[in-house]
Amino acid sequence: MSNITKVLTTGKTRTTGTIGNNGAIFAGAHDGKLDIHLTAPGNPAIAEYNFGAVEAHPTAEQLFAGAWSACYSGAVGIVAKQMKVALPADTAVEIEVDLGMGGSDYYIQARITLTARGIDPEVADAIAHGADAICPYSKAVKGNIDVVLTTVTA
Repeated sequence: MSNITKVLTTGKTRTTGTIGNNGAIFAGAHDGKLDIHLTAPGNPAIAEYNFGAVEAHPTAEQLFAGAWSACYSGAVGIVAKQMKVALPADTAVEIEVDLGMGGSDYYIQARITLTARGIDPEVADAIAHGADAICPYSKAVKGNIDVVLTTVTA
């Protein structure tokens, strides 16, 4: 059950295509702001499919990482403001999302790196963990996937 009482925005897409058509997938948004071709990383169980053959377009993992990092970056700004911490101009968030297998099952895992050079390491850690606590994407995956959170301050 959702805790949402007021919807702020909705992203709606329609995705077509399968691995059966050489890994090509098309995703488009109802408002015309998204019109991209994606790469499905493939199913290693299908011998005739070359896992590395289709790399011309972003994967779902890259898109998820991009959307998550945009959201998380906003959360970093909110937490830093609440803590009255001025973030350096070159503050950055990197999120890596892996698709992998455990036995015959597929899983994703992620790594978040907050780079805030010149900030006290304990303060940067508090900002990173605070952002993780309020970011809706982080909340969505909490307890569902493995996530490693790291800060870089030097």
